[in-house]
Amino acid sequence: MTPRPSSSGPDPKQTGAKKAAAKKPAAKKAAAKKTVGKKEVAKKAVAKKTPDKRTPAGKPAAGKRAAPAEVAVSPRLDSGDRERLLAGTHHDPHSVLGAHPVPGGVAFRIFRPYALAVTVLSGEPRAELHDDGDGFFSGLLPLGDVPAYRLLVTYEGAVQEVEDPYRFLPTLGDLDLHLIGEGRHEQLWQALGAHPVTHEGVAGTRFTVWAPNARGVRVAGGFNFWDGTGHPMRSLGGTGVWELFLPGIGAGEQYKFEITRPDGSRTFRADPLARRTEVPPATSSVVHTSEYTWGDEDWLARRAQAPAHEAPLSVYEVHLASWRPGLSYRELADQLPAYVADLGFTHVELMPVAEHPFGGSWGYQVTGFYAPTARLGDPDDFRYLVDRLHQAGIGVLMDWVPAHFPRDDWALAEFDGRPLYEHSDPLRAAHPDWGTLEFDFGRREVRNFLVANAVYWCEEFHIDGLRVDAVASMLYLDYSREPGQWTPNEHGGRENPDAVAFLQEMNATVYRRVPGVVTVAEESTAWDGVTRATHHKGPSGFGGLGFGLKWNMGWMHDSLTYMSHEPVHRKYHHGEMTFSMVYAYSENYVLPISHDEVVHGKKSLVSKMPGDWWQQRAGERAYLGFMWAHPGKQLLFMGQEFAQGAEWSEAHGPDWWLLDPGYGAAADHRGVLDLVRDLNTVYRATPALWQRDTHPSGFAWVVGDAAEDNVLAFLRLDADGTPLLAVSNFAPVVRADYRLGVPDDVPAWHEVLNTDAARYGGGDVGNPDPVKPEPQGWHGRPASVRLTLPPLATVWLRPA
Repeated sequence: MTPRPSSSGPDPKQTGAKKAAAKKPAAKKAAAKKTVGKKEVAKKAVAKKTPDKRTPAGKPAAGKRAAPAEVAVSPRLDSGDRERLLAGTHHDPHSVLGAHPVPGGVAFRIFRPYALAVTVLSGEPRAELHDDGDGFFSGLLPLGDVPAYRLLVTYEGAVQEVEDPYRFLPTLGDLDLHLIGEGRHEQLWQALGAHPVTHEGVAGTRFTVWAPNARGVRVAGGFNFWDGTGHPMRSLGGTGVWELFLPGIGAGEQYKFEITRPDGSRTFRADPLARRTEVPPATSSVVHTSEYTWGDEDWLARRAQAPAHEAPLSVYEVHLASWRPGLSYRELADQLPAYVADLGFTHVELMPVAEHPFGGSWGYQVTGFYAPTARLGDPDDFRYLVDRLHQAGIGVLMDWVPAHFPRDDWALAEFDGRPLYEHSDPLRAAHPDWGTLEFDFGRREVRNFLVANAVYWCEEFHIDGLRVDAVASMLYLDYSREPGQWTPNEHGGRENPDAVAFLQEMNATVYRRVPGVVTVAEESTAWDGVTRATHHKGPSGFGGLGFGLKWNMGWMHDSLTYMSHEPVHRKYHHGEMTFSMVYAYSENYVLPISHDEVVHGKKSLVSKMPGDWWQQRAGERAYLGFMWAHPGKQLLFMGQEFAQGAEWSEAHGPDWWLLDPGYGAAADHRGVLDLVRDLNTVYRATPALWQRDTHPSGFAWVVGDAAEDNVLAFLRLDADGTPLLAVSNFAPVVRADYRLGVPDDVPAWHEVLNTDAARYGGGDVGNPDPVKPEPQGWHGRPASVRLTLPPLATVWLRPA
């Protein structure tokens, strides 16, 4: 097939290009020799035509007029399309590139920068296109329909046979585009991003990105030497979505989007929906498809049997990159599940796993919301770690950061040249504490991006729960802002209704789609209804936020402040240990001793305790015993389970050497580790400690006002009323024959846990024999027991 000559004459702008073409190397000439001669093509084309219904004399049949002669058009691009393609501002390159029926045949227009020649292949015939300059090639072939075809592209020293990306229909359907436009695409990651697919029988990768303010978007990557000129994307209607299917591109290819901004400047951006990234500090996105086969069916089937607030839940918080520095996801999978299972924790909580550029942020400044950090392996390696934890009977919670994102100029900030993911009002966009940008929760596409992201981690990685970071900073317009630095809402208040609506939608969507999942709010204020159902309105007029659990930051702050005082002064701060019960049932609480409490000069948990080394360890043990018995779920950060004295550092992680048998004080640290194991063991076996965590019927004070003695005692009760008696003595003295009121229907009590036991490093003071109640009433109860309270210790007793 040889291009038919143009009827419109030569383009004056192409004369220089023709001269240049005449000087091209022999490679182009060799390719041209393979084309079929003009006469042969013409004969084949004529043979395929429908015979004329004319009279034998060649005259028109009676009553019919001769059809007007069809005038062929030039296949070349007009100057406007050409300039927009070169400038990267063409919104619909598929409408002009590729093969299109035109008067006189089929016009082929190919844009291949740096190519020396382009030949159209369609079966045996082949036709070399005219070189129009600047990487444009065109030709008009005498065909009735657009054929199936490929391209033979000649470069300096190389010839490639390839598919033409601009011959394919869009890869996104109307339903996807409708849901994206409505902000209701709950599996957004399946529509946007880079996806290896087979489209119209051809294998390749579909690239899609939301960039409504862009004048043009192109795909750049290793496959085109990071020059996206020849790969412009098309805009799909009014959704702001740009799309391009690139044949022959598969998993492992690196890419970015080259965006032409409204002012005409260009920026290279990582894919917001990238499911894999390069290892930082490199910033490219990576085409990915999962090949992982899960083995946690049993875990998923049983995790929804009871809601989290009515089940045992004790959490070991982990920073994966520093738990055992240098280990990959798969290497962690060989060690972490066994360690956590041995200690008896029900769950791990992973500090943010999503990709982030600066390790010192601990993952709380995210750039790749859909990609596990590549520092430790690829996404399937992370799946393997989660799978192994599940198979060991351990749930996986993950820190999730929808409040803000960093300003890196290759990521989300002013993504397409204008505020897009961030709020358009600079006062609303800038986060005052962290130098980051806040999401625009009022924009439906942004809300969709985040809601779908929450679903993504739960569905694609089998995450059992999301701990949502910095909720308070989302809820309040004046968060960390001085007067004049914020604008009230439409009702004149300080609440952010857009953030409320987002959190409600996120929680409702996750709980609806993923059975057994739990969401946890890190919310540090008295916002009403954090863990209330979204359709139940409270005094503030807002519906509940819909979280399953909330971190009890008040309990954490008050109890640690109390423990930091010298015992002789604790009687003046006794209320700091009892105040939490005033509001204990206002929300479903987690008691967190998290990473935030053991860094930046706050000291590790054991180092917060006053006194000598013995007293410090005893204080930590007594505190942990009190914490595990208090209403609420437990969370303990890594390193605190063995009384690490130094603050945590992400550079080297926990001081594991403290447990080395060759270290002289190793027994002291192993004692605390043994206590944590036993706390979890007894806790999981005792429904009174977790079954009614969120109901007042599960707790009763025995004595809460013994400030002079530094003693706290209370009962925990399960659904059947079976009690556990917890007594804490936060004074460094033994209290013998300490009388406490108890129910009269328990014939005897026995110690099930004593934090002063010798095996934990204590003095082994306690109550080794069953303790029988006496008929003497005490503390408003009909009977009482006399106990020996060890110094700086907590003891638990159950009915014998």
